[in-house]
Amino acid sequence: MLLTKWGEALDRELPLPEYPRPQLKRESFLNLNGVWSCAFTQSSAPPEEFDGEILVPFAPESPLSGVGRVLQPGEYLWYRRSFSLPEGFNIGRVLLHFGAVDQVARVYLNGEDVCVHTGGYLPFSADITGLLREGENVLTVRVADGTDRSFHTRGKQKLKPGGIWYTPVSGIWQTVWCESVPLNYISSLFITPHLDDGSVELVCGGEGAVRAVIDGEAAYEFAAGEAAVLKLENIHPWTPEDPYLYRLELRLGEDRVESYFALRSVGIGPDRSGAKRLLLNGKPYFMNGLLDQGWWPDGLYTAPSDEALAFDIAAAKAMGFNLLRKHVKVEPARWYYHCDRLGMLVWQDMPNGGGKYSAATVSAPLLTGRHGRDDRYSAFGRREEEGRREFMEELLDMVSCLYNSPSIVMWVIFNEGWGQFDSDKCAEAVMELDPTRIIDRASGWHDQGTGELRSVHLYFDDYKYKPDKAGRCVVLSEFGGYALPISGHAVAAKPFGYKKFDSQEKFRRALMLLYDGQIRPACTKGLAAAVYTQLTDVETELNGLITYDRRVIKLSPADIQKIINVPPLK
Repeated sequence: MLLTKWGEALDRELPLPEYPRPQLKRESFLNLNGVWSCAFTQSSAPPEEFDGEILVPFAPESPLSGVGRVLQPGEYLWYRRSFSLPEGFNIGRVLLHFGAVDQVARVYLNGEDVCVHTGGYLPFSADITGLLREGENVLTVRVADGTDRSFHTRGKQKLKPGGIWYTPVSGIWQTVWCESVPLNYISSLFITPHLDDGSVELVCGGEGAVRAVIDGEAAYEFAAGEAAVLKLENIHPWTPEDPYLYRLELRLGEDRVESYFALRSVGIGPDRSGAKRLLLNGKPYFMNGLLDQGWWPDGLYTAPSDEALAFDIAAAKAMGFNLLRKHVKVEPARWYYHCDRLGMLVWQDMPNGGGKYSAATVSAPLLTGRHGRDDRYSAFGRREEEGRREFMEELLDMVSCLYNSPSIVMWVIFNEGWGQFDSDKCAEAVMELDPTRIIDRASGWHDQGTGELRSVHLYFDDYKYKPDKAGRCVVLSEFGGYALPISGHAVAAKPFGYKKFDSQEKFRRALMLLYDGQIRPACTKGLAAAVYTQLTDVETELNGLITYDRRVIKLSPADIQKIINVPPLK
């Protein structure tokens, strides 16, 4: 079994103790992570006894959970723990928060229904004030998860993992916590930067007058529930090279929250030669990145510590990359906070879902070069109207949830045809909610020929840049995938990679030839971004620049910097 150094040092009494929501932070915070009682049942009725323990927030399939068992379709996983509120904690309302629970969660407090939530990747909350008792309270959660046997979003989870598909993740996999707020409080916050006129637009949920203080100096007052555009005295754009964050304090009556924001803009436009480029702060900017799947050998979806979350981002930056494509997974809020403060651009994928994919449909562009229409629902595993509706709702919820993070510059709606449907309609809905970012409608293939972006995947042939016939900006959103197993740091099973190497020197030379012979020449001709597969190994997929246990970087960061370097665009 592989363990990271953070997994070895894990504090089982209180894992992941950090405040989980950096852009809406209050002093009120009761962390409910730790050892809970658990039980597996075949019935939806509560178990007669809880005969096991599980370490929250680690999925039962993960080593760190202490369970080591896959929740099967048709089964139920039950959690239970008791807690008491600290004296003086309740100042009006008490809110219960779950960072993420995969897949369908029903929550009870003191035997009473609290809420039901479907979807394994986004946070949800409930006001539990009226259900609380003096002294001890009993919190119970029931979870069901169909993994790849349902149309729900699932990312790369598979009941029979192997190759590019990985071990299932079920149940609670992000922090569980409580906070207390006044009766009237800041219930939501949306931040939109306007770099061109040096302002920031804020919309705060609540009632009454909001007071905002930026960087501890400039003060503003505006009405809650209405958009307020605040002119800034200090204009300091955010870039990966200079990730400046403005500190933001907000007060609404007795409620006080801490937050932050950045000034930056993204878009698509021509460079001096007329080639379509990705723009950062109005200037052509080559986004040189890595595919980042966010899996851990000991925690699966859950990083064993906040330091571990930051390690991946800092390591990618030390290698010279300025972009991470977060692949078919949504991370905890603290991961985006680390990208914001460290200076790492993010392309955020929507996790895929749908029924069983037809190999003939999904692979057709690889073999024939033809891209199918994505309104053929059955061919793409999207026959169920309920599943399509649920995906759209979750897509928009994801955009709303992550809207404030300045590091996110692109939304990726579908990947390689997995559960794809009506991509143009999905993109229109996202653009209506968030007109400030770029959208990749169909990363890889089954391109509908629309939008501003042509997104290409290539693993088996040499890449030669070709301008898009529709005049769109061209990005290479996946390529490479070179595998180098490192003895003692790889899962002991059949390794997977698109090209395999048996020595560090052969691996280094292959990467050099790849960037020298394909990526840099393409960049000079008009390629706007390149995303190498991938940051870390994942289970049997050994094509990472870092081993799965994060103990070995396969080449020195200085060597990788030299290999991937692309001159600045003009």
